[in-house]
Amino acid sequence: MPTIAIIGAGPNLGAAVARRFGREGFSVALISRDQEKLDGIAMELRSQGIAARGYAADVLQPAQLTGALAAAAAELGPVEVLQYSPLPFRTFLKPVLDLTPELAEQAFSFSALGLIHAARTVLPSMRAEGRGTILLINGGTSVQSRADFAGTSVAFPAESAYGEMLHEALASEGIGVHQLVIPGAIPKLRYTIDEVAERIWQIHASRGAFRTMLVPLDEGRE
Repeated sequence: MPTIAIIGAGPNLGAAVARRFGREGFSVALISRDQEKLDGIAMELRSQGIAARGYAADVLQPAQLTGALAAAAAELGPVEVLQYSPLPFRTFLKPVLDLTPELAEQAFSFSALGLIHAARTVLPSMRAEGRGTILLINGGTSVQSRADFAGTSVAFPAESAYGEMLHEALASEGIGVHQLVIPGAIPKLRYTIDEVAERIWQIHASRGAFRTMLVPLDEGRE
């Protein structure tokens, strides 16, 4: 049974993606900092017939993150799909004149370095099997900076650049690396949570371009 690992799993989009992939026969590894919350989501998924477990880890702690992914692979099966979608801290949304080197370093570690650690953990098994998908879920500052969202404006582009390079480097090995940009809060856009989860499934299944915009950037900023 294939496994999807959702880093940044929560009760909204993460749970919806878990349900969507679960319907296709995937086991689900839910990864975030709050074990109690993860256990609740996993219990609900299991009540729907989906194999799911929660693994507490902080993306700012590489050993925790890689350990959670290793545990998930050992208990549920090798990770065939990795979704990297941790929700940025509110401090990352400060104005640029308030951005300190320490905050910029934290934002970079959260977005770019966390992804690198996660990808390097799951890629050996993906490459051995000749298949797999890495999905990046980012906000609009991954493609256009905002002076009032300085932390993500610094960090998301680095995460995107790494993902795009992986997309190019791994395409010939049957491994897809793709990004969905959601430029705004989902409730304010024209899609439901389940419709966004369906889009993520289609991105995985279709293996198209690296970047997909959920809506045009200007629409998300309205």
